[in-house]
Amino acid sequence: MNAEHEMRIANENWKTQAHLQNRIVQPLLTDLYEITMAYAYWKSGKTKDFAIFDLFFRQNPFQGEFTIFAGLEECLKFLQNFHYSDSDIKYLKQTLPSSIEEEFFVFLRQLTVKDITVYAIQEGSVVFPRVPLMRIEGPLIIVQLLETTLLTLVNYASLMATNAARYRMAAGENVRLLEFGLRRAQGPDGGLSASKYSYVGGFDGTSNVLAGKMYNIPVKGTHAHAYITSFNDFNELQTKLAARRFLSIQDLLSNEQVLLDRNTGEDRDLLVLALEWRTKLATIMGSMASEASDGELAALISFAIAFPDGFMALVDTYDVKRSGMLNFCAVALSLNDLGYRAIGIRIDSGDLAYLSRKARETFNNIARTYGIPWFEQLTIVASNDINEETILSLNEQNHKIDCFGIGTHLVTCQRQPALGCVYKLVEINGLPRIKLSQDVGKMTMPGRKDAYRLYGADGHALIDIMMRSVESAPEVGAKVLCRHPFQESKRTYVIPSKVEPLYKVYWKDGKVCGPLPSLEEIRDRVRNSLETLRQDHKRNLNPTPYKVSVSADLYSFIHDLWLQNAPIGELS
Repeated sequence: MNAEHEMRIANENWKTQAHLQNRIVQPLLTDLYEITMAYAYWKSGKTKDFAIFDLFFRQNPFQGEFTIFAGLEECLKFLQNFHYSDSDIKYLKQTLPSSIEEEFFVFLRQLTVKDITVYAIQEGSVVFPRVPLMRIEGPLIIVQLLETTLLTLVNYASLMATNAARYRMAAGENVRLLEFGLRRAQGPDGGLSASKYSYVGGFDGTSNVLAGKMYNIPVKGTHAHAYITSFNDFNELQTKLAARRFLSIQDLLSNEQVLLDRNTGEDRDLLVLALEWRTKLATIMGSMASEASDGELAALISFAIAFPDGFMALVDTYDVKRSGMLNFCAVALSLNDLGYRAIGIRIDSGDLAYLSRKARETFNNIARTYGIPWFEQLTIVASNDINEETILSLNEQNHKIDCFGIGTHLVTCQRQPALGCVYKLVEINGLPRIKLSQDVGKMTMPGRKDAYRLYGADGHALIDIMMRSVESAPEVGAKVLCRHPFQESKRTYVIPSKVEPLYKVYWKDGKVCGPLPSLEEIRDRVRNSLETLRQDHKRNLNPTPYKVSVSADLYSFIHDLWLQNAPIGELS
């Protein structure tokens, strides 16, 4: 199979995936004013006008100094499927004013994106304010119609990936992170996007089963408190080991909790073993077996029989120290007697630092007392409305948590619910356009621009520089004057040891240009891109701002256009 044939197969597979996963993202997923502007453009005879728009954001989220760019793949899927269907046209005819000419609807029905070109930064890259994430070029009407949809695909994806990356940095590389946010997300689409982009940002898995299927993300989960509270006592234990080949009539009528002993091949009663172990453990754990909940023990035995090789238990339903831990360890040691290994516990309430330390101390004590080394390695999972600050605080308290399950604060981005990407016209028919504002932060940088990342000798990124596309790219070892776009006195010379062009062509002539990275590759890029930043840019408290600059030529270009377009006041 030659390379061209492989590329064709990859493109066909990608098109199929785009069709299956992108049904809601369509041209009508937009603001009405995009379509009314399109009609006004059409009515004004501007169908041949050529426009350039920049998609960028003005401020990093979460009081940080970096952002992760995500959502590019979904933007390309949108372009892949872009067309107005007959039902779309019918709906628009009913919705728009009756004065709109019929020929406009014919124009929309025939509209394609074959004349659009999209330049973008690689998905998963660290990005910074004002540097365009995407540059979209093509016929004015079409590029305008893309605005809202591209913004909705990039805004939340980038915000979510950035939030996840911040959690990963707070937790460190040795602690696993699981996304548990579907039930708290902003609807099903928000839930799927949260699962996808939390994985991109550095999480290890999700509880969202559909996201696991769609994006091949590891799916993890245990059980809820409801499972524990659904058992009152041992009389409710009637489950049997699903893995057994045959069950006799006597077995079916019995309430014994039999589990196959892998050491002897015989059936053993897990309830009897667990009760024996609970009595033994009470002394060394400083607990009383009589205080532990029998209903909780019954529930854990039942769950262990259902998942003997995947026994992970929620231990805070009644009392972690007096009941949950004792019952869990009794069942875990019973499983060990029969040749199985428990996985660990989840704590969903209480003082997580203290309880995790006590749990790890208990596991270590049992491992030493009974000569079971692997017991020290049991996993401790913590949930309970965790946010970034919670993790940082737990770090200071020397927690012993191996894995965090994070939901609400992650998927809703509670610290900052929107990134604020904007989509601005910077050139029309070869003429640069600028938006002025009394708030300098809202001014746009006109014209077609390229962007480069300049690196120092230590391998860290020093500064991003935007240049007019007609300028020559910076060169390694050559002095480059980098200027603040609006403040005259802020400027510096940089001699880069590496120059990285930030833009690649991703869409041209009606198709995606080249193979796209997998989700795993995007995830790797997030990690590698973050490693290029100095630690002071990434720290949680008062991070150092990363510098974004313009070339001397672009600086002059901006300020000349500023003066040309700014009205001159008159005093009288």
